[in-house]
Amino acid sequence: MGIKNNLTFVIVTYESDHIIEDCLSSIPSDYPIIIIENSGKKDFQKKIEKKYPNVKCEIMEKNEGYSFGNNCGIKMSKTKLVFILNPDVRLQNNTLEELDQVSNKIKDFSILAPTLISDELKKGFGLTKNYGSYKKNLNTTSDFFEVDYIQGCAFLLNKNELKDIGFFDENIFMYFDDIDLCKRIKNLRKKIYVSKKAKIEHLGAKAVNDIFFNEVEFSRNWHLMWSTFYFNKKHHGYFFALKKTYKRLITSIIKFLFFKLTFNSIKAKIYLMRFLGLYNSIIGKKSWYRAKIK
Repeated sequence: MGIKNNLTFVIVTYESDHIIEDCLSSIPSDYPIIIIENSGKKDFQKKIEKKYPNVKCEIMEKNEGYSFGNNCGIKMSKTKLVFILNPDVRLQNNTLEELDQVSNKIKDFSILAPTLISDELKKGFGLTKNYGSYKKNLNTTSDFFEVDYIQGCAFLLNKNELKDIGFFDENIFMYFDDIDLCKRIKNLRKKIYVSKKAKIEHLGAKAVNDIFFNEVEFSRNWHLMWSTFYFNKKHHGYFFALKKTYKRLITSIIKFLFFKLTFNSIKAKIYLMRFLGLYNSIIGKKSWYRAKIK
């Protein structure tokens, strides 16, 4: 297939001013880029579009989350391939060249992902369910190998292969969005590959400015628990999801009370958020919580 003249980058941002330019500068200027900005800042749009002529920045009136933002960017794109990218990711000099070579060898991929240069690589995140299988794949003599899941920070998405799947599940604000997409792809016996030689650097949890650290942590913990139950309910049923998560529900209450009594207000709120996210998902409420950032 090839990616030259056939690829648009889609980046969902939220208070990412401190990191986004490093990401954009790592992308060749002849590729179109669509940024979906969830914080509603018009000045961010003006600044970025002025400095990067190949960037189109769409400002969301309200923060609908990572899945919704990616779907907006995918629908706006005019190319067959879309590169889903987090703002705290940097491409290496060889990334696109290696992905192009592999994409010309594989004709039927739904997703093609690079490998990660970070501590996450050592854990085998996004490649296989266990590190042993990951090492076996990484040691293959081929330039690419097939996997069940990839980490959602950076990957090529083939729009033609995914028309029947509907891209990202917009019920998911964040967390499990990538795993859910991969599971639906594999359920239809479609292919997900990793390019061994294409490399990216993922800074990890750096997409939002650190000055909002506490509020972002509250939101992350709420949505992690909400999405955990939702994903398991969606793919395995309500009672399976309940069995999978009830211990976390109890633990979050116990830890909330402990940190409340020991006057650790931040830790107490984190575990309260975990409880509330899980509770809201169990009773069937949407992922409504948003970080209180002004």
